[in-house]
Amino acid sequence: MSHDTNTIYVVYLLFCLLITSASAQSLIRQSTDDLTTTLQQENGAQPNSILGEAHYLNEDDLEISSRDYKDSPSNAVTGMRDRPPMSYSLKMESFNTLLQSNETERYESRPFPVGGYNWTLVVYPNGNKKDSGSGYLSLYVAIDNSTLVAAHQEVLADLRFYIFNNNERKYFTIQDTTVWRFNVFKTMWGFSQVLPVDTFKDPKNGYLYDGDHCEFGVDVIIPSIAENSELFSATEKFYNPTFTWTIRGLSTLLKDMYSSDVFTIGGRSWNIQVYPNGRGEGEGKFLSMFLKLNGEETLRPYEKVYVWAKLRVLNQSKLNNVQNQLDSWFSRAAPSWGFRKFISFDDLRDSSKGFLVNDVLMVQVEMEAVSSTKYFP
Repeated sequence: MSHDTNTIYVVYLLFCLLITSASAQSLIRQSTDDLTTTLQQENGAQPNSILGEAHYLNEDDLEISSRDYKDSPSNAVTGMRDRPPMSYSLKMESFNTLLQSNETERYESRPFPVGGYNWTLVVYPNGNKKDSGSGYLSLYVAIDNSTLVAAHQEVLADLRFYIFNNNERKYFTIQDTTVWRFNVFKTMWGFSQVLPVDTFKDPKNGYLYDGDHCEFGVDVIIPSIAENSELFSATEKFYNPTFTWTIRGLSTLLKDMYSSDVFTIGGRSWNIQVYPNGRGEGEGKFLSMFLKLNGEETLRPYEKVYVWAKLRVLNQSKLNNVQNQLDSWFSRAAPSWGFRKFISFDDLRDSSKGFLVNDVLMVQVEMEAVSSTKYFP
């Protein structure tokens, strides 16, 4: 053969070998995938009919996710509560079998749906050693990352873990004050040091009872952004914060209550109300005075207006005024606030004290703070 013919023949042989190798690898990969699927089905793995096919996290996924998590003791909150877990409950009747096993590092629950995602409760009976959990019971929640729609999607979740205490018939609860961030790179969060193993397995403490029984649980809460909100604020400086009302011929007033003209301060309309003969326990002995939100003001049933103000009976001899501090919430149910025993008739009618001059009484309100609340939407 010529040199060119030999070269072509060698290239042809190499091409055939490449195709044969690729086909063999494809066949091996297909056989391996089929075998994995068959083993999962034989072991009870079933597709999730609600959220699609379940994704089973392999060991590397969980170890990477848990290893770089360092929970801060200052963020963990613990306590006891009556109510059982709402998202998932895991009861065991052979827990010591897991404690004594050298091969079973953790127990994974079946997937359960919350908020459109699949989750798994993960229990480390002897602690997650890769997360500083040796000697402790470790609890985690793992998200099935196949239920994450986008590759970089992040799911925020509040987690609350439970261990049933048979002595108290309550659930030991541990949670974090921060929100946990799940994504394809961080699929598992939890606590590596929930309870010391010795504490947990001592029957006297009530966590392991009836020989070998125990119960774990978790609440997975997906927080949503509030669609309704409100903004509270209080104005403390006004262009003209005072309103003075001059009442003439006080002794000739026969009605139980008299109301001033309307005045506006702090974006609201008000009236001063005076009871010349007193009201309630002040009747017959004291002048009573109130600040009232004007009837034209429309408040929602739940709305309140906070007021910090001073009510005064002015001393017309330029001596000391009689003054009372108002610190109240005005609402539709309580539109007026004041004092039934504001000033005694003895002081009021004593001409030497200067409160009533030529049968003229001067009362005043000074508004120091008035709140407003905006509601959205």
